[in-house]
Amino acid sequence: MPPLRNFMTTSPYSIGREQTLEQAHEVMRAHRIRHLPVIEDGKLIGIVTERDMHLVETLRDVDPREVPVEDAMASHVYAVDPDTTLDVVAEAMAEHKYGSAVALQNGKVVGIFTTNDACRSLADLLRTRLAK
Repeated sequence: MPPLRNFMTTSPYSIGREQTLEQAHEVMRAHRIRHLPVIEDGKLIGIVTERDMHLVETLRDVDPREVPVEDAMASHVYAVDPDTTLDVVAEAMAEHKYGSAVALQNGKVVGIFTTNDACRSLADLLRTRLAK
């Protein structure tokens, strides 16, 4: 079974907890992504998604130019070693309805694997291994 590192996005964009929701939206739009690991002092402390931010922004008196990412981030992150096999990661993501898995090596974020990456992985595996 192939490892996650073969299918993850390496060196993902990230954001700090004190940066604003507006800044997070800018990063997401510029790079066409929906998940940002939240980093503090080089360590993963959470993840913020486009969906989480939109939910917070529906609340009264929320100004995305002032509200920090910390207010929208999830502190529980599904994090795995990049050598974890793809089937283990995909199964956990499906079972727990995780939108992403963050790859950590020596405590540092080295990659991210999202549901889009999972679909690309499935297509690749179908084409290369099962199309016989």
